[in-house]
Amino acid sequence: MSKKIAIIGAGNGGMAMAAHLALKGHEVNLYNRTPDKLIPIREQGGIFLEGSVEGFGRLNKVTPDIAEAIDDVNVIMVTVPAVGHRDVARSCAPYLRDGQIIVLNPGRTGGALEFSQALYEFGARAEVIIAEASTFIYACRKAGPCTAHIFDVKKKVFVAALPSIKTGYVLDALYDVYPEFIAAESVLETSLNNIGAIFHPAPTLLNAARIETTGGAFEYYRDGISPSVAQIIQRMDDERIAVARALNVRCISALEWMKVSYGVEAGDLYSAIQQNEAYKGITAPAVANSRYIFEDVPCSLVPLSALGRLAGVATPTIDSIINLASVMTGTDYRAEGRTISKLGIDDMSMYEIYNYVYFGDIRRGVVA
Repeated sequence: MSKKIAIIGAGNGGMAMAAHLALKGHEVNLYNRTPDKLIPIREQGGIFLEGSVEGFGRLNKVTPDIAEAIDDVNVIMVTVPAVGHRDVARSCAPYLRDGQIIVLNPGRTGGALEFSQALYEFGARAEVIIAEASTFIYACRKAGPCTAHIFDVKKKVFVAALPSIKTGYVLDALYDVYPEFIAAESVLETSLNNIGAIFHPAPTLLNAARIETTGGAFEYYRDGISPSVAQIIQRMDDERIAVARALNVRCISALEWMKVSYGVEAGDLYSAIQQNEAYKGITAPAVANSRYIFEDVPCSLVPLSALGRLAGVATPTIDSIINLASVMTGTDYRAEGRTISKLGIDDMSMYEIYNYVYFGDIRRGVVA
């Protein structure tokens, strides 16, 4: 069944998603805060796709007006970097209506929690459902003003609603949109299965000189992740899994994730990355301070480290990457990132946190 969908953000992911969903027969509105980026898409009437998915996705609306974009849609797909989630919540808060589903693609770590807290702070009172994906469904890049290149579409993507007792409803509503979406136990699971936290910041930092001298003219995964770099991200992954276990959250390793998402089976993380055909041709960021740093450090590693402290689990390798990124950029990511307070759980016991993510926050009247 065709859905009315708003895509928030016309970057790499937003363009790919908008075009693909339009090709699948859905009525798609595309919003971007910067109007100039939308001019060629509006003039063309849509977006061309190349790569593993080909065709022209004709769009219903292309607009810098968020009220117009989300008016009368069933689903709002947020594809902006996670550092923009709070701003999106502020912008759309006055215009949301009961029954709409908002999906963060992806939520990174704590995305749904932060978005919910932000909507509450900005006075939104519509009864909407917020959900988050553990990863972005596409491996993609923008290939031109009106063109997106999809390298691959992931076979499975874990999704959870806040609270999780509404996850089944969300997946039923989105089955015709993304049958690849499968249920996670809660947003704690999707947040702690955020593999971008492991694959993005460390290789970018450790290849900073190469990025800055070549403008990112090398393959990010295949050339940028050597056996030594893979050892570091493996240690980060071990710390992530330890935090999840301490919080009694189901979690898969990055190696297992490669199998689930891409069908790649290997004995170690370095081999899996090298064997993944979906990563072939994906180049490194053009600058070191890319979204792999300014998004993934404050919105992935900082909350992961904070959850570790909450659970009594040390995360020394993750903390080292946060510190290095802060020094490189001159930014205090621990202060600017997703703190426990920004997630809205700073005054909750562990029992209250579990109750919130599974059943809703009774103090706000958010109970299913």
